[in-house]
Amino acid sequence: MSWFGWRRQTPSDQGIPPIPADLAERLPTDPATGAPLPPRAQPGYYPGNDVLAQQDTWDEATRRVVLDRVNNVPPFRFFTSAEIPLLRAVCARLLPQDDRDEAHRIPIAEHIDARLHAGRIDGYRYDDMPPDGEAHRLGLHGIEAIARQLHGRAFVALAPGEQDAVLQTLHDTHHGTEPPAGEDIWRRLPPDRYWLLLLQDVVGVYYAHPYAWDEIGFGGPAYPRGYMRLTKGQPEPWEGNEERYDWEPPASARSGGYRPLGGSHPGRQQTPGQGGTH
Repeated sequence: MSWFGWRRQTPSDQGIPPIPADLAERLPTDPATGAPLPPRAQPGYYPGNDVLAQQDTWDEATRRVVLDRVNNVPPFRFFTSAEIPLLRAVCARLLPQDDRDEAHRIPIAEHIDARLHAGRIDGYRYDDMPPDGEAHRLGLHGIEAIARQLHGRAFVALAPGEQDAVLQTLHDTHHGTEPPAGEDIWRRLPPDRYWLLLLQDVVGVYYAHPYAWDEIGFGGPAYPRGYMRLTKGQPEPWEGNEERYDWEPPASARSGGYRPLGGSHPGRQQTPGQGGTH
Protein backbone atom coordinates (compact mmCIF):
# COMPACT_ATOMS: atom_id res chain seq x y z
CA MET A 1 0.00 0.00 0.00
CA SER A 2 1.26 3.45 -0.75
CA TRP A 3 1.75 5.45 2.42
CA PHE A 4 -0.78 8.15 1.60
CA GLY A 5 -2.77 10.39 3.75
CA TRP A 6 -1.40 13.27 5.80
CA ARG A 7 -0.36 16.86 5.37
CA ARG A 8 2.60 18.06 7.39
CA GLN A 9 1.32 17.62 10.90
CA THR A 10 2.37 15.89 14.10
CA PRO A 11 0.34 14.45 16.98
CA SER A 12 1.11 17.52 19.08
CA ASP A 13 -0.17 19.79 16.29
CA GLN A 14 -3.55 18.05 16.39
CA GLY A 15 -3.90 17.41 20.11
CA ILE A 16 -3.59 13.67 19.48
CA PRO A 17 -2.23 11.43 22.26
CA PRO A 18 1.32 10.11 21.75
CA ILE A 19 1.57 7.22 19.30
CA PRO A 20 2.71 3.91 20.86
CA ALA A 21 6.28 3.03 19.86
CA ASP A 22 5.36 -0.25 18.17
CA LEU A 23 2.85 1.57 15.93
CA ALA A 24 5.07 4.60 15.33
CA GLU A 25 7.77 2.49 13.68
CA ARG A 26 5.21 1.25 11.14
CA LEU A 27 3.86 4.68 10.19
CA PRO A 28 4.94 7.04 7.40
CA THR A 29 6.76 10.12 8.56
CA ASP A 30 6.76 13.83 7.94
CA PRO A 31 9.98 14.51 5.95
CA ALA A 32 10.28 17.96 7.51
CA THR A 33 10.16 16.79 11.13
CA GLY A 34 10.71 13.03 11.03
CA ALA A 35 7.62 12.60 13.21
CA PRO A 36 5.26 9.67 12.52
CA LEU A 37 2.03 10.70 10.88
CA PRO A 38 -0.95 9.49 12.90
CA PRO A 39 -3.60 7.15 11.48
CA ARG A 40 -6.68 8.78 10.07
CA ALA A 41 -10.07 7.80 8.68
CA GLN A 42 -9.19 8.64 5.09
CA PRO A 43 -5.63 8.38 3.83
CA GLY A 44 -4.85 9.58 0.33
CA TYR A 45 -4.37 12.64 -1.81
CA TYR A 46 -8.12 13.30 -2.05
CA PRO A 47 -9.31 14.82 1.24
CA GLY A 48 -13.06 14.90 1.49
CA ASN A 49 -13.63 12.43 -1.34
CA ASP A 50 -16.73 10.49 -0.26
CA VAL A 51 -17.91 7.77 -2.63
CA LEU A 52 -20.81 6.73 -0.40
CA ALA A 53 -22.27 10.22 -0.66
CA GLN A 54 -23.03 9.35 -4.30
CA GLN A 55 -25.12 6.27 -3.53
CA ASP A 56 -28.42 7.94 -4.44
CA THR A 57 -27.20 8.14 -8.06
CA TRP A 58 -26.64 4.34 -8.30
CA ASP A 59 -29.23 1.77 -9.24
CA GLU A 60 -30.53 -0.52 -6.50
CA ALA A 61 -28.38 -3.53 -7.44
CA THR A 62 -25.18 -1.46 -7.45
CA ARG A 63 -26.05 0.24 -4.18
CA ARG A 64 -26.75 -3.09 -2.50
CA VAL A 65 -23.41 -4.60 -3.60
CA VAL A 66 -21.32 -1.58 -2.59
CA LEU A 67 -22.98 -1.02 0.78
CA ASP A 68 -22.63 -4.70 1.59
CA ARG A 69 -18.87 -4.33 1.36
CA VAL A 70 -18.98 -1.63 4.03
CA ASN A 71 -21.70 -2.85 6.36
CA ASN A 72 -21.33 -6.63 6.32
CA VAL A 73 -17.95 -8.18 7.10
CA PRO A 74 -18.20 -11.86 6.14
CA PRO A 75 -17.48 -14.44 8.86
CA PHE A 76 -14.60 -16.86 8.51
CA ARG A 77 -15.88 -20.15 7.11
CA PHE A 78 -13.00 -21.53 5.05
CA PHE A 79 -9.80 -21.11 7.08
CA THR A 80 -9.31 -22.85 10.41
CA SER A 81 -8.96 -21.05 13.72
CA ALA A 82 -5.20 -21.72 13.57
CA GLU A 83 -4.88 -20.36 10.02
CA ILE A 84 -6.88 -17.14 10.52
CA PRO A 85 -4.30 -15.22 12.63
CA LEU A 86 -1.58 -16.22 10.16
CA LEU A 87 -3.60 -15.03 7.15
CA ARG A 88 -4.38 -11.75 8.94
CA ALA A 89 -0.69 -11.21 9.72
CA VAL A 90 0.36 -11.92 6.13
CA CYS A 91 -2.25 -9.52 4.74
CA ALA A 92 -1.16 -6.85 7.21
CA ARG A 93 2.39 -6.94 5.84
CA LEU A 94 1.55 -7.23 2.14
CA LEU A 95 -0.79 -4.24 2.27
CA PRO A 96 -0.31 -2.41 5.58
CA GLN A 97 -3.19 -0.34 6.89
CA ASP A 98 -1.41 1.24 9.84
CA ASP A 99 -2.16 4.63 8.24
CA ARG A 100 -5.90 4.00 8.71
CA ASP A 101 -7.74 4.28 11.99
CA GLU A 102 -9.28 1.07 13.30
CA ALA A 103 -12.79 1.97 12.16
CA HIS A 104 -11.75 2.37 8.52
CA ARG A 105 -9.49 -0.63 7.96
CA ILE A 106 -10.56 -2.91 5.14
CA PRO A 107 -11.19 -6.57 6.13
CA ILE A 108 -8.96 -8.22 3.55
CA ALA A 109 -8.58 -11.66 5.15
CA GLU A 110 -12.33 -12.02 5.67
CA HIS A 111 -13.09 -11.38 2.01
CA ILE A 112 -10.41 -13.80 0.82
CA ASP A 113 -12.00 -16.40 3.07
CA ALA A 114 -15.45 -15.61 1.63
CA ARG A 115 -14.21 -16.09 -1.94
CA LEU A 116 -12.68 -19.45 -1.14
CA HIS A 117 -15.70 -20.61 0.86
CA ALA A 118 -18.00 -19.74 -2.05
CA GLY A 119 -15.67 -21.33 -4.60
CA ARG A 120 -15.44 -18.17 -6.71
CA ILE A 121 -12.56 -18.36 -9.19
CA ASP A 122 -11.15 -16.23 -11.99
CA GLY A 123 -12.03 -18.77 -14.65
CA TYR A 124 -8.47 -20.01 -15.20
CA ARG A 125 -5.74 -21.81 -13.31
CA TYR A 126 -2.12 -22.57 -14.13
CA ASP A 127 -1.79 -26.27 -14.86
CA ASP A 128 0.91 -26.70 -12.20
CA MET A 129 -1.17 -25.00 -9.48
CA PRO A 130 -3.63 -26.71 -7.12
CA PRO A 131 -7.15 -25.21 -6.70
CA ASP A 132 -7.12 -21.79 -5.06
CA GLY A 133 -8.30 -22.98 -1.65
CA GLU A 134 -5.66 -25.68 -1.46
CA ALA A 135 -3.04 -23.25 -2.74
CA HIS A 136 -3.79 -20.69 -0.03
CA ARG A 137 -3.74 -23.33 2.67
CA LEU A 138 -0.47 -24.84 1.48
CA GLY A 139 1.03 -21.38 1.08
CA LEU A 140 0.26 -20.40 4.65
CA HIS A 141 1.91 -23.58 5.89
CA GLY A 142 4.91 -22.77 3.71
CA ILE A 143 5.17 -19.26 5.13
CA GLU A 144 5.05 -20.69 8.65
CA ALA A 145 7.82 -23.16 7.82
CA ILE A 146 10.03 -20.34 6.49
CA ALA A 147 9.38 -18.22 9.59
CA ARG A 148 10.46 -21.03 11.90
CA GLN A 149 13.50 -21.80 9.77
CA LEU A 150 14.73 -18.20 9.62
CA HIS A 151 13.70 -16.94 13.06
CA GLY A 152 12.75 -19.95 15.17
CA ARG A 153 9.29 -18.59 15.93
CA ALA A 154 5.79 -18.56 14.46
CA PHE A 155 5.15 -15.92 11.79
CA VAL A 156 2.57 -14.14 13.96
CA ALA A 157 5.16 -13.80 16.76
CA LEU A 158 7.73 -12.03 14.56
CA ALA A 159 8.43 -8.31 14.39
CA PRO A 160 7.22 -6.56 11.20
CA GLY A 161 10.71 -6.48 9.70
CA GLU A 162 11.18 -10.18 10.33
CA GLN A 163 7.81 -10.93 8.76
CA ASP A 164 8.82 -8.90 5.72
CA ALA A 165 12.02 -10.90 5.44
CA VAL A 166 10.00 -14.13 5.37
CA LEU A 167 7.69 -12.83 2.66
CA GLN A 168 10.67 -11.48 0.71
CA THR A 169 11.86 -15.05 0.20
CA LEU A 170 8.65 -15.81 -1.72
CA HIS A 171 8.86 -12.59 -3.70
CA ASP A 172 12.42 -13.46 -4.69
CA THR A 173 11.42 -16.79 -6.22
CA HIS A 174 10.63 -14.75 -9.33
CA HIS A 175 14.39 -14.20 -9.57
CA GLY A 176 15.24 -17.91 -9.49
CA THR A 177 15.83 -18.42 -5.77
CA GLU A 178 14.20 -21.18 -3.72
CA PRO A 179 12.34 -20.69 -0.42
CA PRO A 180 14.60 -21.61 2.52
CA ALA A 181 12.12 -24.10 4.04
CA GLY A 182 9.01 -26.10 3.24
CA GLU A 183 10.46 -28.01 0.29
CA ASP A 184 7.68 -30.61 0.36
CA ILE A 185 5.09 -27.83 0.15
CA TRP A 186 6.76 -25.94 -2.69
CA ARG A 187 7.02 -29.12 -4.74
CA ARG A 188 3.22 -29.12 -4.79
CA LEU A 189 2.82 -25.35 -4.97
CA PRO A 190 5.10 -23.25 -7.22
CA PRO A 191 6.07 -20.40 -4.89
CA ASP A 192 6.25 -17.76 -7.61
CA ARG A 193 2.72 -18.55 -8.75
CA TYR A 194 1.47 -18.64 -5.17
CA TRP A 195 3.00 -15.21 -4.60
CA LEU A 196 1.02 -13.80 -7.53
CA LEU A 197 -2.20 -15.48 -6.35
CA LEU A 198 -1.74 -14.10 -2.85
CA LEU A 199 -1.04 -10.56 -4.02
CA GLN A 200 -3.90 -10.66 -6.51
CA ASP A 201 -6.34 -11.58 -3.75
CA VAL A 202 -5.02 -9.04 -1.25
CA VAL A 203 -4.93 -6.13 -3.70
CA GLY A 204 -8.21 -7.13 -5.35
CA VAL A 205 -10.09 -7.11 -2.05
CA TYR A 206 -8.58 -3.82 -0.92
CA TYR A 207 -9.32 -1.82 -4.05
CA ALA A 208 -12.85 -3.20 -4.39
CA HIS A 209 -13.78 -1.41 -1.15
CA PRO A 210 -15.27 2.11 -1.08
CA TYR A 211 -12.75 3.25 1.55
CA ALA A 212 -9.97 2.52 -0.94
CA TRP A 213 -11.88 4.35 -3.67
CA ASP A 214 -11.90 7.45 -1.46
CA GLU A 215 -8.16 7.06 -0.97
CA ILE A 216 -7.33 7.03 -4.70
CA GLY A 217 -9.91 9.59 -5.78
CA PHE A 218 -12.20 7.17 -7.61
CA GLY A 219 -15.75 8.51 -7.78
CA GLY A 220 -17.40 5.11 -7.59
CA PRO A 221 -19.83 3.42 -9.98
CA ALA A 222 -21.12 5.70 -12.72
CA TYR A 223 -24.17 3.63 -13.58
CA PRO A 224 -26.73 4.77 -14.53
CA ARG A 225 -25.48 8.37 -14.39
CA GLY A 226 -22.47 7.82 -16.65
CA TYR A 227 -19.23 9.78 -16.97
CA MET A 228 -19.02 13.36 -18.22
CA ARG A 229 -15.30 14.13 -18.54
CA LEU A 230 -13.63 11.46 -20.63
CA THR A 231 -10.54 13.41 -21.75
CA LYS A 232 -7.68 15.46 -20.29
CA GLY A 233 -7.64 13.51 -17.03
CA GLN A 234 -10.09 15.84 -15.36
CA PRO A 235 -12.11 14.62 -12.36
CA GLU A 236 -15.85 14.34 -12.56
CA PRO A 237 -17.77 17.12 -10.75
CA TRP A 238 -18.53 14.71 -7.89
CA GLU A 239 -14.89 13.60 -7.49
CA GLY A 240 -12.36 15.26 -5.21
CA ASN A 241 -9.38 17.21 -6.50
CA GLU A 242 -5.91 15.79 -5.96
CA GLU A 243 -3.85 17.49 -3.24
CA ARG A 244 -0.31 16.12 -3.03
CA TYR A 245 2.15 16.57 -0.19
CA ASP A 246 5.45 15.11 0.98
CA TRP A 247 5.85 11.99 3.12
CA GLU A 248 8.41 9.28 3.73
CA PRO A 249 7.80 5.55 4.21
CA PRO A 250 8.72 3.89 7.50
CA ALA A 251 12.45 3.36 7.83
CA SER A 252 12.01 -0.42 7.80
CA ALA A 253 9.80 -0.52 4.70
CA ARG A 254 10.93 -2.77 1.85
CA SER A 255 8.42 -1.52 -0.70
CA GLY A 256 10.78 1.04 -2.20
CA GLY A 257 13.00 -1.62 -3.76
CA TYR A 258 12.57 -2.71 -7.36
CA ARG A 259 14.02 -5.45 -9.48
CA PRO A 260 12.48 -6.32 -12.87
CA LEU A 261 11.30 -9.89 -13.19
CA GLY A 262 13.64 -11.94 -15.35
CA GLY A 263 16.75 -9.97 -14.34
CA SER A 264 18.25 -6.71 -15.52
CA HIS A 265 18.73 -7.70 -19.18
CA PRO A 266 16.01 -5.95 -21.25
CA GLY A 267 15.41 -9.06 -23.33
CA ARG A 268 14.53 -11.11 -20.25
CA GLN A 269 12.40 -8.63 -18.33
CA GLN A 270 8.76 -9.52 -18.00
CA THR A 271 5.57 -8.45 -16.29
CA PRO A 272 3.59 -11.21 -14.56
CA GLY A 273 0.30 -11.93 -16.28
CA GLN A 274 -1.94 -14.74 -17.34
CA GLY A 275 0.22 -16.13 -20.13
CA GLY A 276 0.27 -19.90 -20.19
CA THR A 277 -3.06 -20.32 -18.45
CA HIS A 278 -5.83 -22.60 -19.55
